[in-house]
Amino acid sequence: MKNKNIILVLVLALMTMMMTGCAYFKNTDDSEERSGIVRGKVAVLTATVVAIDLKKRVVTLKDADGDLRDFKVGREAKNLPQVKVGDIVTIKFLESVAVEVIKPGTATGTGAATTIVRAKPGEMPGGMITRQISLTATVKAIDKNGGTISLIGPNRKTVKVKVVDPANLDKVSVGDELLITFTEAEAISVERP
Repeated sequence: MKNKNIILVLVLALMTMMMTGCAYFKNTDDSEERSGIVRGKVAVLTATVVAIDLKKRVVTLKDADGDLRDFKVGREAKNLPQVKVGDIVTIKFLESVAVEVIKPGTATGTGAATTIVRAKPGEMPGGMITRQISLTATVKAIDKNGGTISLIGPNRKTVKVKVVDPANLDKVSVGDELLITFTEAEAISVERP
């Protein structure tokens, strides 16, 4: 039971963060779906390898502003020897939240999944990790004037959430069930210029 409470608090914190937005992201792509809303933020960072120490597994990167940063590369990165000075490193971050109105009783409560993809041995280094958390919540109350919605989560506790666009409150009713899915993904690739 404590696990469900921790997951709900974590997920609702992520939801609040996503609904208020993250100012440091460069590119934003917000779109509406059939029966719900998807909000997402994408950031792309690009840097050039200016130094590499294979023994210490430290790579020095220079970003677009000319700032240098050293990164310790973990042992799980098997293809580090393929990286050379001058290579371009691209890191992409994605955060999204999808909220969908569903038929009562069709969702299971909470769920989490992590997917890791790595480059094959001998290839240029790269990979991606995706984390996804889903939960079902029931709409307990809607405050259109305050721009908030009160939700009852899987642990039966009520949480009030401020929404980005109060017009979306017209799309739900008290008693509706919402399937809320949070996704985070990070991808890294190394390419020759």
